[in-house]
Amino acid sequence: MNKSEDFKAPDFSLVLGGPLFQLLRRSHLAGDALELLRQRILVISLLAWLPLLVLSALEGQALGKNVAVPFLLDVEVHIKFLVALPLLIIAELVVHQRMRFVVKQFLERNLIPERALPRFDGAIASAFRLRNSVLAEVLLIAFVYGVGVLIIWRQYTALATATWYAVPTGEGLKLSFSGVWYGYVSLPIFQFLVMRWYFRIFIWLRFLWQVSRLALSLIPTHPDRVGGLGFLSNTAYAFVPLAVAHGGLLAGNIANRIFYLGATLPQFKIEIAVLVVFVLCMVFGPLLLFAPQLAEAKRTGNREYGTLAERYVREFDVKWLRGGAPAGEPLVGSGDIQSLADLSNSFEVVRTMGIAPVTRQAIVQLLAATLVPIVPLALTMMPLEELLKKLIGIVF
Repeated sequence: MNKSEDFKAPDFSLVLGGPLFQLLRRSHLAGDALELLRQRILVISLLAWLPLLVLSALEGQALGKNVAVPFLLDVEVHIKFLVALPLLIIAELVVHQRMRFVVKQFLERNLIPERALPRFDGAIASAFRLRNSVLAEVLLIAFVYGVGVLIIWRQYTALATATWYAVPTGEGLKLSFSGVWYGYVSLPIFQFLVMRWYFRIFIWLRFLWQVSRLALSLIPTHPDRVGGLGFLSNTAYAFVPLAVAHGGLLAGNIANRIFYLGATLPQFKIEIAVLVVFVLCMVFGPLLLFAPQLAEAKRTGNREYGTLAERYVREFDVKWLRGGAPAGEPLVGSGDIQSLADLSNSFEVVRTMGIAPVTRQAIVQLLAATLVPIVPLALTMMPLEELLKKLIGIVF
């Protein structure tokens, strides 16, 4: 019996670990398998958003004309904390449920040779150590405050006009009371969740890199046309909530600049393109690590099955077209015909084999998920009726 059948791999999870996960469990906001999703979303979202509403109302900046951008009319902040933040939390459960059996798929499909099992086990253990690292999350928090808040937010992403959270001055932003909570509590919570997702994707990338360095047992004639790695393409769908969250973030940022700074949607075409490329690379980039092995398997398969096909068709030709068949053996019903068809199908599978476990459907779905939150901003360029007429004209 193959030892890979006896090797018991644990469920692989990018999210069930780390100090924050343990804190949520002790606070009864998460179970062992990320239960209590609604409670978690409600508590974290309200912790980030509700104090901003209360403080801005007390300062008279929730509505009215005291500032150019009152709190209740700040599209970006509502999308960030009431849409994107819940999506980041939902994505944890989706990714956990869809990717927990990935490691077992490598073993069940006999992709890991017996001699490589210790290294495969080491890759799993290394991924779990990184996921559970206290130091990693401490460094993420330090990065969020040191770079995300003090540099990026204050100098590059804050609106250059009087808002409910700050007023620009010659010395920088002068924060209101609600701005203090926003800058030092709400924003760090959100940025930490985003950065932790990037860290998890790094763990996923590193794990797949370690696996891709093993001499995998790839089968060029596998029906999935990627040597047996087709299951990896399905992991892309787990990141759809994360893609929507990124699209929502950019949509909120653009909306504020359109409504309050007089910008137009076409001015942000580069930002939209960069976001799309970033999301696609973030999700599909790790899967491309298997391209060298898949390309080598395809070349080997083409060579070996090409040689086999040449031998078979030559013998078939001699037997059935050059008079080599035994007397009385009928052509109709002969197993040679079926074997020739089977060999032809196998050779076609090898010939059309892909060199990356990425499907067009997955790319389109992720692309659509990223752009969906941005599409409504097209209404800032033309009335809804005119937009619908143009869409109908394109379709029909």
